[in-house]
Amino acid sequence: MSKAYSRFLTALFCLFLGGLLVWHVLLPDRDRSEGENRTLTQLPEFSWESLKDGSYTAAVEEYFADQFPLRDEWTGLKARTEQLLGKTLFNGVFLCGDTLISQVPAPENGQMEKNLSYIQRLTEKVSVPVYLGIIPSAAEVWKDKLPAGAQSWDQTQLLEAAEQTGLPTIDFHTALTLYAQEPIFYRTDHHWTTLGAFYGANALLESLGMEPLDAADYTPQVVSESFNGTLYSTSGIHWLTPDTIEYWVPEDGLTVTSWRTGEAAPGMLYDRSYLEHKDQYSSFLGGNQPLCVIENENLPDGDRILLVRDSYSDALAPFLAQRFSQVHLVDLRYYRLPLAQYVADNDIDEICVVYSAQNFLTDRDLVMLTQ
Repeated sequence: MSKAYSRFLTALFCLFLGGLLVWHVLLPDRDRSEGENRTLTQLPEFSWESLKDGSYTAAVEEYFADQFPLRDEWTGLKARTEQLLGKTLFNGVFLCGDTLISQVPAPENGQMEKNLSYIQRLTEKVSVPVYLGIIPSAAEVWKDKLPAGAQSWDQTQLLEAAEQTGLPTIDFHTALTLYAQEPIFYRTDHHWTTLGAFYGANALLESLGMEPLDAADYTPQVVSESFNGTLYSTSGIHWLTPDTIEYWVPEDGLTVTSWRTGEAAPGMLYDRSYLEHKDQYSSFLGGNQPLCVIENENLPDGDRILLVRDSYSDALAPFLAQRFSQVHLVDLRYYRLPLAQYVADNDIDEICVVYSAQNFLTDRDLVMLTQ
């Protein structure tokens, strides 16, 4: 390579970097990446103290990385290049043909055992039955789809540990495995689909000795064909066909009350405004909130069930509202009051602790059950 050619390449590269820098300066900073579904870092405020301890420099580096021009396009290009080189794991997400499946790492620091013990301690504080339901993820139910040699923790170990607690359990594993050939999980998101939630609801009802629901009684309504979920955002794999979201349960006769700010306010079974944004799964019940109650005016004398839950129950709860007079949903990430007192004050008949396996292994808020 001649010196002139080397200088030409160096100048071209510098021009490219300079152009990106000018572009970055001229473009307004973005608040959010829709592709990654997260808030982007903004320019940090300077102080001599932050400069001295190194936090300012680190924050500036993160700022430039987040605000890099065409960041979403570069992220997608990186993932595509790695795929062509034979890579199958992208930031903890397996590419399995037309489906993305989240890797489940082995639990650490005894968190699994701690969380199981917290639920056992809850049974000592309440006078109603407490059921435990662990929802296996797609990495377990669809493990035959994983790439050859893929490493993901065996979730049956958690299911066996749950059985050994002596608590009555909800067998989501058998229900989902039985219908594993159907689209029970989204292809670009870690949640189960409305179909998967339907099968999950019947597993819960059967565990409680109640009549299961009949799929023939529902007419699925397709409300979105453009859903790109959490795994789409995490992996950088942006070339798969988007998912479809369906609503099954009619809203007639159901009243939803939400406590998002500590005060009761009218809620919605389906908040369709989310369908216009990236986080379309949050259209079920309007997403994360400390407390939500669904009342069925057609079953005034039915049981009242309390779900201690994660976001999987957003799609599950509408089905349960067909069999209970009230479905109470508590998210311990935001709800900090004693649960035993809530159970007594609201005449709860059954408690179901329902978590996805991956969330259960890492959750640090279940300790709130011991209050």
